[in-house]
Amino acid sequence: MSEAKIVLPALTHGQLLILWGVLISAILAIGYGLLLVRIVLAASPGAKSMTDVADAVYEGSMAYLKRQIKTMIVFVIAIAIGLFMMYRSVYPDRLDLSLGIAIAFVLGVSASYGAGFVGMWLAVKGNVRSANAALTSFKNAMELAFQAGGVSGMFTVGLGLLGATIIFLVYQQDAMKVLVGFGFGGSLAALFMRVGGGIYTKAADVGGDLVGKVEAGIPEDDPRNAATIADNVGDNVGDCAGMAADVFESYEVTLVAAIILAAYAVSDKDFQSLYGALAGAFAMKLIVFALILRAVGVFSSILGIMAVRAPAGKMEDPMKPINRGYMVSAISSVIGFFIVNYFYMTDPTTGAPDWRFAITATFGIILAVATLWLTNYFTHPDRGPVIETANSARTGPATLIIAGLGEGMESSTWAAILIVLAIIGALVMFEGSLALQFYGIALTGLGLLTTTGFILAMDTYGPITDNAHGIFEMGGIHQEEASRTLSWMDAIGNTTKALTKGLAIATAVIAAVSLFRSFIDEAPLGSMGVQINAPTVFLGLLIGAAVPFLFSSFAIKAVGRAAYQVVFEVRRQFREHPGIMEGKELPDYGRCVDIVTATAQKELLSPAILAVFAPLLVGFSLGAGALGGFLGGTILTGQLMAVFMANAGANWDNAKKKVEDGYLGGKGTDVHKATVVGDTVGDPFKDTAGPALNPMIKVMNLVGILAAPFTTAQVADFSHGRAFVVILAIVLLAIAVALSKRGSLAEEGAGAAATKAAA
Repeated sequence: MSEAKIVLPALTHGQLLILWGVLISAILAIGYGLLLVRIVLAASPGAKSMTDVADAVYEGSMAYLKRQIKTMIVFVIAIAIGLFMMYRSVYPDRLDLSLGIAIAFVLGVSASYGAGFVGMWLAVKGNVRSANAALTSFKNAMELAFQAGGVSGMFTVGLGLLGATIIFLVYQQDAMKVLVGFGFGGSLAALFMRVGGGIYTKAADVGGDLVGKVEAGIPEDDPRNAATIADNVGDNVGDCAGMAADVFESYEVTLVAAIILAAYAVSDKDFQSLYGALAGAFAMKLIVFALILRAVGVFSSILGIMAVRAPAGKMEDPMKPINRGYMVSAISSVIGFFIVNYFYMTDPTTGAPDWRFAITATFGIILAVATLWLTNYFTHPDRGPVIETANSARTGPATLIIAGLGEGMESSTWAAILIVLAIIGALVMFEGSLALQFYGIALTGLGLLTTTGFILAMDTYGPITDNAHGIFEMGGIHQEEASRTLSWMDAIGNTTKALTKGLAIATAVIAAVSLFRSFIDEAPLGSMGVQINAPTVFLGLLIGAAVPFLFSSFAIKAVGRAAYQVVFEVRRQFREHPGIMEGKELPDYGRCVDIVTATAQKELLSPAILAVFAPLLVGFSLGAGALGGFLGGTILTGQLMAVFMANAGANWDNAKKKVEDGYLGGKGTDVHKATVVGDTVGDPFKDTAGPALNPMIKVMNLVGILAAPFTTAQVADFSHGRAFVVILAIVLLAIAVALSKRGSLAEEGAGAAATKAAA
């Protein structure tokens, strides 16, 4: 049954009271975030030499984010208008629904940007304070960095839950028809911020490392390197703002998937046979249950953040207090699942609690813990894979790169198997009803992201500590113990970033699998499914599997070209201003900031166009079945590539940091130079293309759902409209490919060769 034809019963008085309670929990999340803001800002920022660097990073970060919003606002408005026009034909008698979808889309974009903005704003305030706290103790520095990261987590949870609950209170039983627009907006904004921020941060990082560390032999955050400010700005726009938007959309899309699938249960014959006349009321109960779990996550995230405490008087592995905090958050979430299940999720036919729902949500927590362990194993500086990669650098960068590639490929295999096991668990729990099985899969994703506030605090901790270390070095502060503290925190920050990327891609796959049922019903393909033995479906599968590779190519080549420009700019400054290396003259930091800002904006549109119009091209040209194959192919290769690139990049990065801490001779050795090369190769993997695949998967799946009603056989009769969409998609995709090749180094090389020949 199409979503437009689903009719749910009105919310009961008790359910409305629950929704108001959920709304209060969202406000509580924002309130706790404000409390953390107060705690962080109360700490001293330290010496002027550090605050000057921090101020430059702050100004560059805010300027970039504002410029990105201006760049994308036209694109967002155009899509909002397009959604309104499309859904006027789906809901011809309900202007409020078609208008609501368009408005919800804009709100989703705004909330995603808002979550990223707030997280980044406090991160650039917290980094210098964490650096200054390291002069006092490891405990103060570590806890302050994590509390600053907690602001991002709590605002993301609060804004996401606030938006979804308000939409539900306004539209009530029709809310699931509007929420898809909210999820799509969040996903698209995350895609913009992930791609743009990722290009920015890694272009500066790669360019600065190649000239500074490899050629000039100076430390990573040496103030003589003109790319250092751009590098620190990039950590914030890519890893703070980008990841906050990414986790926000994961948070929203899993909720949207659960709500849509609960609504679809009404039309499922097995579900109706199980619950009879009570099927509609129980489906609404499933929807409200998903919102309650999100409220449970507010409290469990707060408890987890409060539990992150480092020991006084000594330095320990920063992962230990972070792991303790996560376990507090995870265990309190599971307890909350079962309490809510006992009081609310009772079987309507027997009146007894149906424990399958709490158990399935717990599968999500188990998947999260297993994913965290797996990622930690492949990326932690003291575990076998990183040590092996570091040792391989003894024979040069080639063997180091080979080792890291192998570790990344292996990790992606085990990550996929963990997701498969979690999905199998949901299928077994709800055997007997296909609708409940798909709801169970979405419930697993809800469980995994119950601790979203803590997960994002853990992620944002990474760029905060990276910036803190850089500000400390650029500020010219010389204290060995504090430097060692910040270096260790920075190394573990790489691992925490890799951990959260692993969780984000796991939720992307689970949400996409869940939403696939919605696509099947909207197409509609329920009677035949997606049969890959059909030629058009198989073609769709091939195209969908190829798109993540093209998407990654756009992002990685953009980083390479921008880094190329940064290298030449830093070399030019060293050559033309010898006083820079002597410490008598400051480099022109602004020039490198301008280079990476311009490149990030220029390269932003191609991946966004690909994500939106590739599924439209397949659906409108080859039909709904081919679009189903396309989505399946995208999910499969997107997941494998995302985990592979994230973990391989983090593995190379921490191999470098392990050597810099003294392993195999330490800094300045040939081994160190080899690890720097590996790190620069991994930078666009782990911080640009890899994490951007996560929102790309969800954008494509949501576009598929939104377009599904228009790709059916009945719509195919309107050949002029269908031809228009196909032609438009082809033209825009051709433009995307052309835009991705602007500034090609091949053209530059050809031009240089022609000039030389003429001379």
